[in-house]
Amino acid sequence: MAGCFVTIVLLSLCLGEEFSSPSRVLMVLFGGGDSSSQFVIGTLRLPRILMAAMVGAALASSGLVLQSMIGNPLASPDIIGITGGASAAAVCFLSFFASALGLIWLPVFAIVGALVAALLIYGLAWNSGVTPMRLVLVGIGISSVMGAVTTFVIAVSPLATSITAYIWLTGSVYGASWNEVQALFPWLLGSWPLALYLARRINTQELGAPLATGLGVSVQRLRLALLFLSVIMAAPAIAYAGAVGFVGLIAPHIARRFVARSFAQLLPVTALIGACLVMLADLCGRLLFQPLDIPAGVFVSAIGAPFFIYLLYRQRV
Repeated sequence: MAGCFVTIVLLSLCLGEEFSSPSRVLMVLFGGGDSSSQFVIGTLRLPRILMAAMVGAALASSGLVLQSMIGNPLASPDIIGITGGASAAAVCFLSFFASALGLIWLPVFAIVGALVAALLIYGLAWNSGVTPMRLVLVGIGISSVMGAVTTFVIAVSPLATSITAYIWLTGSVYGASWNEVQALFPWLLGSWPLALYLARRINTQELGAPLATGLGVSVQRLRLALLFLSVIMAAPAIAYAGAVGFVGLIAPHIARRFVARSFAQLLPVTALIGACLVMLADLCGRLLFQPLDIPAGVFVSAIGAPFFIYLLYRQRV
């Protein structure tokens, strides 16, 4: 999987409107090359590729956390409402506050929206504790409400704002800069060690709530912690790249084909697979319809929607 990751990175650095040879790419990566190569590879392509990798890894990791917590293979940030909360807050910001505050505040609004959605999900699902099934059902309801809010705000917004919101909702890493890469990285750096720290309790919780409680795990506290951990992973990625869907659903399932069900082993493989999915989707968006630059979220959804239907069918059977 690491080899696949490196291959996609190199292909993404080489391919575009202007082809760059591998030797030229390596020269720029090691601090050499002419000014034109440094601009195309180091300023335009590399931050975009790194942003796609981090967004994919973050969303995939969030999906793995949710699936491990809920014990449902259909769980992911976009299915249970976390993405919906971030999207609704972001669209409200773009429509009503962007001109006054500036786009620098967009990530803050998206993160707050995701946190509010998570609090609503957990609060409404609480009934002497939170069960996984109730959490999923409430999450789907919250996701629908947030989707309605998003649609309403877009409908009453000016045309220019609506177009910007639609592009953001599709999910794209177009125009990613080094400042955005540096802003997103600390969120990942902080959330993954926390997930690994909780790995042992997550494995125990997957054995069932009664057995986990008997082994000394506070199941309700763990579920609350994991819900907020999934928000911390997903919301910043959504803030910077938009509502890229299905990554958190697909990547954990692919990872389980390669490694055992131990959470500590699944997490890095899931993150790598998520990174590869979004990078590959972004590469397709850049190359297949030139000179148009299609948002990466379109290609991820083209894979994710049939996969989701397949999972629903398998669950029915």
